Amino acid sequence: LPLLFSQQSGLYEYKIFGGLADCPPKLCMDVYMDLDFRKQWDQYVKELYEKTYNGEKVIYWEVKYPFPLSNRDYVYIRECQEMDVDGRKIWAVLAQSVSVPQCPEKPGVIRVKSYKQSLAIESDGKTGSKVYMYYFDNPGGMIPSWLVNWAAKSGVPTFLKDMQKACRNYSKST
Repeated sequence: LPLLFSQQSGLYEYKIFGGLADCPPKLCMDVYMDLDFRKQWDQYVKELYEKTYNGEKVIYWEVKYPFPLSNRDYVYIRECQEMDVDGRKIWAVLAQSVSVPQCPEKPGVIRVKSYKQSLAIESDGKTGSKVYMYYFDNPGGMIPSWLVNWAAKSGVPTFLKDMQKACRNYSKST
C-alpha cells in the first residue's frame, strides 16, 4: 500500500495493489457495483443510494467515522467499463465527486468535496483477481494521525478481506 504525500494539500493519495483469491473479476465487479449489497457487508456504510439528477446517475454515501469524529458523506458519479486489452479482460471504474444542489449537506456530517478513485480488476490467471486502485479524498476537518495510520495499515487490508467474503456470499444473496 504505497502512500503518496502531497506537499501541496498536506493529504495522502493511496495506491493499492492486491489480490482476491477465488473471486473472479466479473464477480468482484458485480459485488463492487452493487450498492444495496454493499450495505449488507460494509460496516462503515450509514447510508448509500443512487439517484438520477438532471439525467445523471449520482451516488450518495454516508460513511460512519469513529467517535468523537463526525461522519463524512460523498456525492459522486462513477462509470464502469469492461475492456479487452491485448486479450486480457479488464474492468475499470472511475469515480469523482460532484456538486448536486438536490443533495445538500446534512448538519453534523462533513461533506467530502474532493474525491477521486480509479479501480481496475483483472484475472490473476487462476480463479481469482488482481486489484489496482488509486484513491484520493479530502475528508475535511481535523483527522488525527492515528486514524490515517489505521486506514493505511489496517482499514484497506480489512476492506479487501471483507470484499472477498462478500464475493463468496454474493451468489447466495442475489
